[in-house]
Amino acid sequence: MALDLAQFHEAFFDESYEALDTMEAALLKLNVGAPEPELINTIFRVAHSIKGGAATFGFAEVTSFTHTCETLLDELRANRMQVTRQLSDLLLKSVDVIRDMLRAVQHKEPIDAQRVADLQFDLELTIAQKNAPSAVSAPAQEPVAKPAPQRAAHRWRIHFQPHPQLFVHGNDPLRMLRELAELGEFEIKLDGSHLPALADIDPESCYFAWEITVETDATRDVIDQVFDWAEGDCDLSIADELASAPSQEAAPSPPAASADNVVSIASGTAAKVAESPKAAAAHEHTEGPKHGLGDGASIRVSTEKIDELMNTVGELVITQSMLSQLGSQVSGPVAEHLRSGLAQLERNMRELQESVMRVRMLPISFVFSRFPRMVRDVSQRLGKQVDLKVTGEQTELDKTVLEKIGDPLVHLVRNSVDHGIEMPDARVAAGKSPTGTVSLEAYHKGGNITIEVGDDGSGLNKDRILEKARARGLVAPNEVLADEQIYELIFLAGFSTAEQATDISGRGVGMDVVRRNIKELGGTIEVRSQPGKGSRFIITLPLTLAIVDGQSVAVGTETYIVPLITIIESLQLQPGMVNSLAGQGEVFWFREQYVPIVRLHEIFGLRPRATQLHEGLIMVVEGEGKRIGLFVDDLLGQQQVVIKSLETNFRRVEGVSGATILGDGSVALILDVPGLIRVASQRAAA
Repeated sequence: MALDLAQFHEAFFDESYEALDTMEAALLKLNVGAPEPELINTIFRVAHSIKGGAATFGFAEVTSFTHTCETLLDELRANRMQVTRQLSDLLLKSVDVIRDMLRAVQHKEPIDAQRVADLQFDLELTIAQKNAPSAVSAPAQEPVAKPAPQRAAHRWRIHFQPHPQLFVHGNDPLRMLRELAELGEFEIKLDGSHLPALADIDPESCYFAWEITVETDATRDVIDQVFDWAEGDCDLSIADELASAPSQEAAPSPPAASADNVVSIASGTAAKVAESPKAAAAHEHTEGPKHGLGDGASIRVSTEKIDELMNTVGELVITQSMLSQLGSQVSGPVAEHLRSGLAQLERNMRELQESVMRVRMLPISFVFSRFPRMVRDVSQRLGKQVDLKVTGEQTELDKTVLEKIGDPLVHLVRNSVDHGIEMPDARVAAGKSPTGTVSLEAYHKGGNITIEVGDDGSGLNKDRILEKARARGLVAPNEVLADEQIYELIFLAGFSTAEQATDISGRGVGMDVVRRNIKELGGTIEVRSQPGKGSRFIITLPLTLAIVDGQSVAVGTETYIVPLITIIESLQLQPGMVNSLAGQGEVFWFREQYVPIVRLHEIFGLRPRATQLHEGLIMVVEGEGKRIGLFVDDLLGQQQVVIKSLETNFRRVEGVSGATILGDGSVALILDVPGLIRVASQRAAA
């Protein structure tokens, strides 16, 4: 029965995208001049692996283009070409084209054939125009007399018989033979006994075999690497004749090699599968059984399965909470044992919950990895010199948060390069280095993750921002604003201080989207700037969107959850501490400022147990840099709750971010403090 390779497509695409990220990162590290072997080998392996996988699955366009890339990279590996700025740009464009081709094939969309053909022509032209003198210098040196005969450390006898499908999987035997020839004294015998009649020849099949002898100091690892990518596509034996022969006489052929000196590539290993972005399952079919995944191995699991697991754990948390409440009401001889068991269950549930949460956590490097390329491209287009400094890239946060924070960070980094960093001559005139620095930093703080995007540029121009805001009627002519309030104006929709719109920025879109996306994640963004020294945008995000630590509060017969991250302090007001201000309603003095009071029972239309402010409690909360005092009947206790989307199951409600099920089975709404602040402002204005 024929194997359906379509089942391995998704694994191939996922691994190829990851490999392209590795390739792009390596290309960005290449310096002009002689190729760095380690980086070039990394880049070459990615191109070769994608070519092989694409050939296996019949993606002809991808195979053809990556083969051209591989040929160019092979020239670099052999030091027949030098790294130039133009060559780096060409290879980076190739990464983009391969990524776009894979996406098109993955989503069954047409490939931009003209774009691919143009870039492929440029690659082939670069290969054809390589430096001729350096290309012929190596052969010219071969006739030079060699030093006095010296016995090589090894005489490798290699039997190499490719399988017919070798070409189909993207392998080139002539490239392997050339690499062996460069290692030392080289002899080769061609075996054409398997060549069929001319009419029966398949041009995509390999019929030749070779017997090769190489006298060299190169170790077995070097020989293995030559055939690394032919794994599973050939019969191969490698033996060191000098390992068992004390004299320099040639050992009889074929050699009687020991198990230590012979390797069979056909069997393959799990480690090699991990290196290649081909579909692992496809390797499994062609290479036979593995010897085990080993310690630290990883498996690929769909997010849907993890989400299902997370939901199940959430339900278990709710059930455990119900049992704990019931256990507290039980009396009798078994009550103490029951409560002890329930306490152990609670500890186990928290450990399970944390374990599942860790499964969903990914390092923020998955997002940060896109920025070195972006900063390089944008700075080149603007004629600026910019370095990107990244720290804390291994800081982990929930996959859902990770996916949604990418676009806001792109806007912030692009704006730092475009608006923040000055032109080189302006920086020199200001006594700075001509090269500006954009920094990306991530770290954990207080149960949340903080991401900072900063630059050492000119800083925000307060006067210009205020002038633009007054011109648009956003600020009254005589209104006095603090620096923080002026900086907040850049987040208004359509606001821009750019003189003219470009394809990079200046159209007044972006910063409002940044704030909205961050707010949707339950986070905040803060701006700090110093004229002439630069700006910093500080984003605070929850580690996960699935679970929240909250304070339960009672309002009438209802229970609400207030996220702990938003709470500053809870207090009881005394009579006479409350004032009324025009446009703000009821306020009280708290830490050097007046804080407006929001009566939750009025917001949600409830009948409270207490109507006088001194009879209930005031909970001071903060969101988006503003504070309000929530008037509630009582505080019930802190707990960790599983968030259920209200919008998915009902509709969006202003001031409510979600719901949860309490231990007694009742539903409690989770308050959205920034939303409540907006509601309070609208009521006060009305």
